[in-house]
Formats: sequence, structure tokens, C-alpha cells
Amino acid sequence: MALAFDEFGRPFIIIKEQEQKTRLRGLDAQRANISSGKAVARILRTSLGPKGMDKMLQSPDGDVTITNDGATILEQMDVDNQIAKLMVELSRSQDYEIGDGTTGVVVMAGALLEQAEKLLERGIHPIRVAEGYEMASRIAVEHLECIANKFEFGVNEFEPLIQTCMTTLSSKIVNRCKRSMAEIAVKAVLAVADLERKDVNLDLIKVEGKVGGKLEDTELIYGIVVDKDMSHPQMPKQIQDANIAILTCPFEPPKPKTKHKVDIDSVEKFQTLRLQEQKYFDDMVQKCKDVGATLVICQWGFDDEANHLLMHRNLPAVRWVGGVELELIAIATGGRIVPRFHELTPEKLGRAGLVREKSFGTTKDRMIYIEHCANSRAVTIFIRGGNKMMIEETKRSIHDALCVARNLICNNSIVYGGGSAEISCSIAVEAAADKHPGYAIRAFADALDSIPMALAENSGLQPIETLSAVKSQQIKENNPWCGIDCNDAGTNDMREQNVFETLIGKQQQILLATQVVKMILKIDDVISPSEY
Repeated sequence: MALAFDEFGRPFIIIKEQEQKTRLRGLDAQRANISSGKAVARILRTSLGPKGMDKMLQSPDGDVTITNDGATILEQMDVDNQIAKLMVELSRSQDYEIGDGTTGVVVMAGALLEQAEKLLERGIHPIRVAEGYEMASRIAVEHLECIANKFEFGVNEFEPLIQTCMTTLSSKIVNRCKRSMAEIAVKAVLAVADLERKDVNLDLIKVEGKVGGKLEDTELIYGIVVDKDMSHPQMPKQIQDANIAILTCPFEPPKPKTKHKVDIDSVEKFQTLRLQEQKYFDDMVQKCKDVGATLVICQWGFDDEANHLLMHRNLPAVRWVGGVELELIAIATGGRIVPRFHELTPEKLGRAGLVREKSFGTTKDRMIYIEHCANSRAVTIFIRGGNKMMIEETKRSIHDALCVARNLICNNSIVYGGGSAEISCSIAVEAAADKHPGYAIRAFADALDSIPMALAENSGLQPIETLSAVKSQQIKENNPWCGIDCNDAGTNDMREQNVFETLIGKQQQILLATQVVKMILKIDDVISPSEY
């Protein structure tokens, strides 16, 4: 820290405990920030695209996560550096807003920082770089609008949606059955979508997983799957046309609020108490029977006495069902959640065509399927897989596919993938750089090339050679659909390969990456407590 002196040459203190703080200023601070941003981007660079690698992360308590979803990797990495945390935030905001493209946005930001570093070395002021980037990002976003294609889809015509979801899933671990996964994701989204308002509530799609079986056994259920079984083993395992009472009150005698003490000094008194208790249970069960319920789903447990009575009265029941699941069951069956027994009325019952208990393999795992509901606006995607990590990764992949399908329903414009959109933007920005002075716009064009370059690198192609060949082809044919042929399909035309991405996803990537880079470039002084 620089010391300040008064006119008598005595040092005086400006910053509290300044000998314990370190300070980076000017170019050094920017260099340090840029290098930490680049380090994060370098980690994710190898996970980009259909041939990208996965990362294995171990949490402090020994849980292992294997994934190539950018947001998850950064979330689990537990970074310490402040600038690296900005990159984590960047990837998270892309995940919240779009759901897909979380790796690409970080790679993009890393490339922009790398280009900025070269400009700063030449002595260009960081604000000029930031302004140039801002202008270039506007040009790129407008250019994406120009090359985007719109496509129409209906409730029965959803092939384009499936193709776009398949592009998302092709970079994931589930790519061997991406067709069936994409179909499941699209059907689930269309089942809960409100096509008039162009709105999709993803909360209505429940993603449930169970270890065992194989990926191909993953299914879409138009109803709800609950990871519970019937409360008594002798209750019927299948109920047709069920009327469901959804309760949040426990099946047990009420407890007085005040302190109480019961003295029992004779057998008769004990009998009376027992009969009284039994009468309570009897009344409860009878109330459920009177309103016509054929299945009780309860948020709390009930003791053996109640269980035994329910069994004898032929009233199947499920206990300990979580609050979120209760809400979904209520939405699906059109029932109401009832907090007290005396409020039960026939109108509040939910209706389902079929409720069945299904057991898996040799384990005693059972789940309850509630299907053919009155209102099929709540659906469940039920994932099977070889191990827990596989199922977790499949859940993340399905989430990405659901988000892509939702974005397409909200805005049905697409651009072509495989790096073709980035190359096309890069050419457009390069052309605009001739009209505007400054190096920053041209640097932005170079940074855009880093995504197709990373794609080529991960696919085992010669990066520079491949990129320049595709770029010259785009300029020659004026064809914005030429991209990197990652899958060795023999053609660079992304329309033939059916590689699509959502327009809003791509625009968001460029805007978010530019914002974060501008923020990092504007920092010229870092004061931090030194470690000792």
C-alpha cells in the first residue's frame, strides 16, 4: 500500500489496517481479473458441443457429480476468486433465463476477455474496449434477428420442436436415445402449455427418477407418480375411477392444547377410553366414506388402529405424501386440499381414471401412479437408469430440453447451430468494423469465432483449418447455415443436419457475456484482505 505523508514527513493512515491488505491497481488489476475469468472459461471449453467431455466433481461430503452442464459444473466447483464468481453468476443467469447454453456463454465471455487483454496490452483504454464491445454486441444481436427462421407448430405438428430439443440433448450423456427423450420433453411441455397465452408453467412437470432399468425405459405419464405405497399391504393395488380425498389433517384423536393428565385406575375406565378413541377413528373413516371417497391421500401418518380400520372399511390410503406432491395431485385430479375432516364435501374430491401401485424389479420399491386424471395439466417424466449419477445427469438434460421447448413456444424463431450463427455474426461484425473506428469491434468478431473453434477442437478436427474453410464458404455462398460438422455427417449445412438453437437463447448468450466482460474491464483497483 502506498503511504501518505503530511508536511512534517510523518506517515498517516488512510485505510484501516492497511498493512494487512493487498492492492492491485491499473493494468495489473485488469490482468489479474482477466486471467481468472479466462481460467474458468478454459475449464468449460472442453465441455462444449456434442463431442464435449464430462466433468467429475466431488463435494466435501463425498457425493460425486458427473455432468457437462456448464451451470452445474460451476455451481459445484466452489470457486473463491471474486471474478470467477462473476462467471458462475453469468452461467446461472443463463440457466434461469433460458435453461440451455450455459457452457457457451462462459466460453464466449472467456474469449472476449482474451481479446480485451491483447487490446489493453497495446495501450487502448478499457472504457473504449467496453464501448466497442457494446456496439458490436448490438450489431450481432440484430444480425441474429436477420438470419433467424420462424417455424409453425401445432399441438399435433411438433417435429420442429423435437429437432431443436434433440440438438440440446446431443451434447449430453443421454445422446444415444435423444430422439425418445426429446419426444418425451416436447409432449410434456405441450401437455401443460397454454398455447393462447404462449406460456408454460414448468412446475406442473414433475421429473422423478428411480435407479434400475435402462435409459430406454424412461416414460412420460399423463398424471402423477408418487414415491409411496399403500399404507396396508392388503389394500387393493388398483382402483378404477377413484374419488380421491386429499387431506392435510392427521388420522388420530385430537390432542388438547393445554397440559392434561388422565388418571386410569380401573379396567373399565381404560375400556371407555379405548372405545372413545375407536369412535374417533370410526367417525373419521365414516366421514370419508360418506362423501364417496375411494382413496385417501394424507400428508401425515396414521397409527395402526386407523390403518386397520381403513383396511376393514375397504378404504385404501396413502400416507406421508409431501406438500408439493399433494399440490400437484390436487391440480391433476381437480380436487381440493382439505385441512379438517368436517370440511370434506363430495365437491372437494379429486377424480382419476386409474390409480395403481407398481413394484420394480426384485427390490421392494413401489410407486403409486395416478393416471387418466380429470385435468391432465400435470404430467410426470419418470426416468430409469443404471446408477444414481446417470439419473441425476438425465434429469439435468431433460430440464434443458424442457426449457428449450418452452422458449420455442414463447418465441418460435430459431437460428442454426454448430457454430454457424456465431460465424455469421462474426462476418457481420467484421463488416461493420470498417465503418466504425476502433479495434474493439474487430476484437469482438475474433472472439465470436472462439465457439466454432472450440467445437472443432472438441470434435478432433483441425480447429483453424476447419474454421477458415467454413467461414470462406459462408462468405462465398452468402449462406449463414454453414457450421462445423461435429458429427462427421459429411455436410456443413446445418439445415440438412437438423441442428437448431433458439434465437432468444443465442441473443441472451451474447448480451450476458458482453455485460459481464464490460463489468470486469471497468475494474481498475482491487483492494482485498491479504491472506496470512
